[in-house]
Amino acid sequence: MNTTTLKGDWNVVKGKLKQKYGSLTDDDLSFAEGKKDEVVGRIQQRLGKTKEEAQRIFDEAEEEDQNCAC
Repeated sequence: MNTTTLKGDWNVVKGKLKQKYGSLTDDDLSFAEGKKDEVVGRIQQRLGKTKEEAQRIFDEAEEEDQNCAC
């Protein structure tokens, strides 16, 4: 997967997370390569979830994007 594809995919995932969890901001979801743990931590903090719950939220959004026939 090239960088352009990754950025496009992340934008879709980010949009889905923002729709589902309106309290998340662009800053919360700013994603740089290798910073997945930081994003999960921001989701955890902003939504008041456990680390495992935040990881599941992130993974589910990412999986939904991968399964999308958009």
